[in-house]
Amino acid sequence: MTVNGESAVYAAGPWSHRPVTANGTRFHIVEAGEGPLVLMLHGFPQFWWTWRTQLSMLADAGFRAVAADLRGYGGSDKPPRGYDLITAASDAAGMVRALGEANAVIVGHDWGGMVAWTMAAYFPKVVRRLAIVSVGHPLRMRAAMVTDPVRTGAGGGYVLGFQVPMLPERRLVRHDAQWVGRMLHAWSGPGWPDPQAESRYRTAIRIPSVAHSALEYHRWFMRSRLRPDGMRYARRMRAAVQAPTLQLHGALDTCVRPATARGSGRYVDAPYRWRLIDGAGHFPQEEQPDRFGDELRHWLADPEPER
Repeated sequence: MTVNGESAVYAAGPWSHRPVTANGTRFHIVEAGEGPLVLMLHGFPQFWWTWRTQLSMLADAGFRAVAADLRGYGGSDKPPRGYDLITAASDAAGMVRALGEANAVIVGHDWGGMVAWTMAAYFPKVVRRLAIVSVGHPLRMRAAMVTDPVRTGAGGGYVLGFQVPMLPERRLVRHDAQWVGRMLHAWSGPGWPDPQAESRYRTAIRIPSVAHSALEYHRWFMRSRLRPDGMRYARRMRAAVQAPTLQLHGALDTCVRPATARGSGRYVDAPYRWRLIDGAGHFPQEEQPDRFGDELRHWLADPEPER
């Protein structure tokens, strides 16, 4: 399959593409269905397309499903700065308002999950429910990456390696982004990614400025630890999450090990549900979409988390 950057991002399907402006930035979103808003945020090294199955599933279940490209990714703007989790959470909260809603269910995978956790602390009224996929709470992730990056999972080592200027960007896009393909295979369970998925993600990371923007999130997360902005962030993130929270994790995840993510429930003062998805690695929404979809749909239909 041959795709260019634009065709990779603007893939056709039972959804519509459009831009929205939030927090002074233009974002590319993809939406399907009508009903309560579910905003889905992707992780590294992906873009909105990771949610293609869930867009249709949620629309069929009576939701307005929206998948967004984060700042610096896909069809969204790629400004020179703003790749901290506070700005990213402000972006997502602004998207909810730009979509005409006061609040939404927020579903976040990997770095999108870190943004979702941050939204729950900084913009609690915007988050109706929270679904976190393949990542722990930011305070747990930060501590684990520093004290024991090996046992945290491969992602911890990558974050440390990404702190070097310029070289990681060049390696990320070299040889048609071969490194991206290797990461996808290494972090997933058996049988994924298929050639179509690998091609799209390798193509999308080569869009100008995407590789640099993607790595800037990793750099802020580590470099801010001892800076005033990072210390303020850590203090704010100690506040207990008040939104009902579902945490989904692949049992075979080698990027963020399940044991690292599971302890995040300590930060939630609301109905909390942990589900391990057998046979899936770091990308359960793509590796096991039926099982993932069942867990998400049943949780959304359960009245208990509404308290």
